[in-house]
Amino acid sequence: MLTLENVHAYYGDSHILQGVSLEVGRGEVVCLLGRNGAGKTTTGLAIMGYLPPRPGQIRFEGHDIGGWAPHRVSRAGIGFVPQERGIFPSLTVRENLVTTSRRGQNGRWTLTAVYELFPRLRERERNLGFQLSGGEQQMLSIARALMLNPSLLLLDEPSEGLAPLIVREIIEVLLKLKREGLAVLLIEQNLRAALELGDRHYLLSKGEVCFRGTRAELEGNEQVMRDYLSI
Repeated sequence: MLTLENVHAYYGDSHILQGVSLEVGRGEVVCLLGRNGAGKTTTGLAIMGYLPPRPGQIRFEGHDIGGWAPHRVSRAGIGFVPQERGIFPSLTVRENLVTTSRRGQNGRWTLTAVYELFPRLRERERNLGFQLSGGEQQMLSIARALMLNPSLLLLDEPSEGLAPLIVREIIEVLLKLKREGLAVLLIEQNLRAALELGDRHYLLSKGEVCFRGTRAELEGNEQVMRDYLSI
């Protein structure tokens, strides 16, 4: 479904991604792990078209999307939940959701469906974005991405800065999406959440993939856990 091959990316003259290759299959949850500054967020931005690969190839559903504008990548079927959440603070919850909605291929995600997934958003429907708590803003960001009816969901650090109980709620939502067969690329520092959710894992260090494997393979590699994840 999604394939990155030897992707390099730069911020100005700074060479951040140095040959990243990874794959996400249909209905699969893949986690991208690593310390701060490893290149995880940059990988997500490259996929979404904010940074063109120089060089490298990004393919999604058979199309070379490297260098596409972000709105075109989104329309192709990738729902993006950015690290900063990116909701509209001056719009209500409902307005945030309907403004970006798209039927997609199956139209699974409607306003009713996302309210069933996130009952708290229904309760806060008329509240403005800036009036929500951090956890509610994260729920809204995920719900808004689902309203695009994507075939792949890309989340950048969805648990960052949230209380443990809210993190648990987010994990349960992602587990439900996984059971429904939605493909997910999860960029995450919360190792416990990643291990619970992920089918496969990629570990980045200094812009390069230094490990790829299953949960069992990652947990069984004490050196990788110690050297790159401080476990």
